[in-house]
Parts: sequence; structure tokens; C-alpha cells
Amino acid sequence: MKITPPAHIAALQAYKPGKPIEEVMAEHGLADVIKLASNENPLGPSPKAMEAVSHALAGIHHYPNGGKSLREAIAKKYRLSINQVIAGSGSEGVMNTLMRTFLEKGDEVLTSDGTFTGFYVLAHAIGLKLITVPMRDFAYDLNAIVNCISENTKLIYLANPNNPTGSVFGSKVFEAFYHQVPKDVIILCDEAYYDFAISDVPDYFTLMDDIRPNVFTLRTFSKSHGLAGLRIGFGTGPEEIIVPMLKVKLPFEPSSPAQAAGIAALDDDEFLAKTIEINQIGKEYLKQAFRELGIPFADTAANFFLLPFASVEAANEFVAEMERRGIIVRPLGGSGLPDCVRVSIGTMEENERAIRAMKEIMTRIPQHSALST
Repeated sequence: MKITPPAHIAALQAYKPGKPIEEVMAEHGLADVIKLASNENPLGPSPKAMEAVSHALAGIHHYPNGGKSLREAIAKKYRLSINQVIAGSGSEGVMNTLMRTFLEKGDEVLTSDGTFTGFYVLAHAIGLKLITVPMRDFAYDLNAIVNCISENTKLIYLANPNNPTGSVFGSKVFEAFYHQVPKDVIILCDEAYYDFAISDVPDYFTLMDDIRPNVFTLRTFSKSHGLAGLRIGFGTGPEEIIVPMLKVKLPFEPSSPAQAAGIAALDDDEFLAKTIEINQIGKEYLKQAFRELGIPFADTAANFFLLPFASVEAANEFVAEMERRGIIVRPLGGSGLPDCVRVSIGTMEENERAIRAMKEIMTRIPQHSALST
């Protein structure tokens, strides 16, 4: 008898990570390739985190304590109780635990088109009924989401800022939305790019500052702290959500080195400030360069830009031409935006190299001048 997965797993489209540098080097015979595809920290990892990892390695023959030390550090920093915090292997790992804890096959979850692909993958993997609503100007249409809430809705996913569009909503907009959501519906707010928005958007806020009965907030150390390879993230919410999740999470998640890095990164204020500064400088440079080249872009509150193209073919050609020049960018078909490309903000040297490549591409491929706005 043949072993086969359930139908909803067989039909699942797996998450596709950004193309590795080594693959592009081999494919095009290049010796120098930069990656502006995965929103990674161009400065590298937090120095304090690196030091903490080196010390933690001496104890990796011991089992981890399930994130307890990191949870205590987060609770202290944000003035929460430890039972309002959970840690895991990246924000996706924590999201997975939340969904496995509170949702069953056939349950209905609600979000937007053009948001984080990882949520779509997890929803389909569990066999959930995924409802999405169209974006408005590359941003969440919260009114449309409210109008789609039904008696079967169990969870609403919101990314703020949104990946891959960079859009953001402020406190007043969220409050109006929140009061229209039934209190037995979980609002999952993904704040992976929080650090980039808080310094740039006057009306931005964090749901971590106000624990609400049906709101769960996700954070990650992958972006602003430069720890993507260690897979470390956390979530906050009321005890009624966190405590059941602690029963479901993998018992020794996260790893000891990852936990040590997360604790140290929480206090690396100098590195965080430098990261935000480099991002702000790069953001302004790229905005001006895009305008001069006539390249439409979606304004961003994060560490990347979304570039909308006139067609899927033009977007794919742009990605291919950038790769031939040793620059990896991200096609967005997996997010339901096949005519768009995401470009991460890098160091100034990387940003300038990307713009030089775009100037060549704009000259050689005339149809790129027909990018949609």
C-alpha cells in the first residue's frame, strides 16, 4: 500500500526561501554576488549576540531550558509577566505553535492578499480555510477584513509593517478595527519589522504595550538584530493564550545558542541604533534614485521596497537581469504579487551597486519604463 500525505498536504505549496548567493555565483559564473532579497541585516549580527553565542557553545551538551531565560529577559524589558511571553524558533515557529494550539482542520482564518507567505503555508499545512481580501494601494484594507468576519472566523493575521509591501497602519486605524472584531477571534499581529517603523512613523505603535484578551503579538530577532540564521523569535499576549501554547511548543525550543543570542541582543542598543540609521539613510537614497530613474515603488516603513511592474514578464526579466549582474532580489509570486519584486535595503555600497544595475536594465529593457504605479 502506497504511503501518501493528506490531500491538503499534497496540494501544499512549500515556502521558497530567497535564492542563495552560492547558487547565483555558480549559475552565472560570478565571483561577487550580493543578496538584497531576504531583508537581512546588512551590518551582520549583533556583536553582543555573537559574543553570547560563543560562550553558549561550551554548554551545548546540555538540553536547553525551553526558552525560559529569554522569556524572563523579555518580560523584564517590556514589563510583562513571564506567562505573557513565549519564545521559539523564529517568529514562524511561534506562529506555528499558536495555530496548532487554537485551530483545527477546517477552521477559518482571515487575512489580506499580498502578505507574508509563511502564514499562507502554515494555514494550508494545518488544513485551515484561508480567506483573503484584496489590498488597497499595496496595504491592508482593514474595513474589508472586518466585513469578511463570519461566525466561523477563528483568527485574523495582520503584519504591521506588512511584508512584502512595507505598508503600515497606525494606532487610530487599529483601534477602530479592534473594536469591530469579536473577542473570541484571535488577532495575530506580526511585528517583525517593528524597529524600522517605530523611528519613522509618528502614528506607529506596538501591541506589546497593552496586553489584550484576544491579541497575540509576534517579534523576531532575524531582522534588526541580524540573527536570521539562529532562528529566534518570541510572542506576547494574555496568559490565556500563552499558557496553552507552552503545552504544545517543542519542549526544548529554542536552542541554547539562539536563546543566549536573543538575551544579549535585547541589550545591544548601540547596534540597533546603527541598524536603524543605516536603514534610514539607505531608504532615502533609494527613494530619490527610484524617482530619478522613473521606477514606481510602494512607500515603506520597513527595510525593503516593493517595486510594481507592468507585467509578470517584466518583473521576471528584471529579477533575471539583476541576478546576471550579481544582485539577488525577490520575485513575489508566492505572495500573490507576481508582477512585483521586493528589494531589500543594504549598505550604501550595496544600494549604489543595485541602482547602477537598474540604470543599465532600464536602458536595455525599454518595457521597464512602463512599470505600473
